[in-house]
Amino acid sequence: MSTIDQLEPAGKADVVVYQPYYHKDKHKILPYALTLYGQGYLEGKREIEGSQGIPFVASWYVSKLPSELTRCRMQFEGQADLSYEITILNAEFIDYLIEAIKIFRQIQSVDFPQGFYRKLLRFEESAS
Repeated sequence: MSTIDQLEPAGKADVVVYQPYYHKDKHKILPYALTLYGQGYLEGKREIEGSQGIPFVASWYVSKLPSELTRCRMQFEGQADLSYEITILNAEFIDYLIEAIKIFRQIQSVDFPQGFYRKLLRFEESAS
């Protein structure tokens, strides 16, 4: 099911490059988020109140620098018509992975935070 609970921390050299982008309270999880990022994919379930959740597979292109862009593709329930893509700064995407690890530690389910879905589904843009 999940690989989050089996992640090894990334090397110090990789972590040091990203550390300035995050508040100190995220530094403990950052090495694990970088390892997760390096895998290039995440399988999980979008938790929806009152339902069993919707399975997803997220995949992305891996690059090394925080200021580079990552293109993330998310497919729900294995259906091509339920696919979404987002291009996002690595540092911001890894912040979402940090939050995904926190969520996993709290509820033992792999999911992205609400803010990620707002950005993915472009609710942020339409709200402004």
